[in-house]
Amino acid sequence: MSSLPASRPGGRSARVQVAVHKATRELLDEQGRASVTVPMIAARAGVTPSTIYRRWGDLAELLADVAVERLKPDSEPLDTGSLKGDLLAWADQFRDEMSSELGRAMVRDVVSARGMEALGEPCPCAVFAKSQLEAIIERGRVRGQQVPAVDALMDRVVAPIVYRMMFGLPMATPKDVRSWVEACAKEAACESSS
Repeated sequence: MSSLPASRPGGRSARVQVAVHKATRELLDEQGRASVTVPMIAARAGVTPSTIYRRWGDLAELLADVAVERLKPDSEPLDTGSLKGDLLAWADQFRDEMSSELGRAMVRDVVSARGMEALGEPCPCAVFAKSQLEAIIERGRVRGQQVPAVDALMDRVVAPIVYRMMFGLPMATPKDVRSWVEACAKEAACESSS
């Protein structure tokens, strides 16, 4: 029998992350992105700036980490009873989130912190979107419905929403989203019948 104490889930590292994330979110909400600094976050979180620099490297990395945490889905996609309904509900919610000022700022923080060396690696935001779509597709498959490929949905529904948001183009409308989802569903039906 070992006399070593059992490791605690979480511990100081988890408490520091929670405190720093909370302080960052609060300061962003109160003061906006342009005026928030690492020393301000550290003071609010009750840690030293060196703790933040050691863990996150710089403000951009911290903002990206906070953004990824905020963008992470906190529930399964809505089950409307049909694949098309599920896809439309999810895509409309995704469009709403990405077109909000907060959504745009979070995605910009994540993308800017990743840098050029991360090109070719999946962005956490894309991983979250893909996992949500996979859950919807699997639900449709279980119902016996014709399902589009996840990559088709990423290319034809998610990508145009994000592209428009990233490059300052007019945001996708609910009508745009509906037509993109319907095109993917129609293509899936055609492929299954051939």
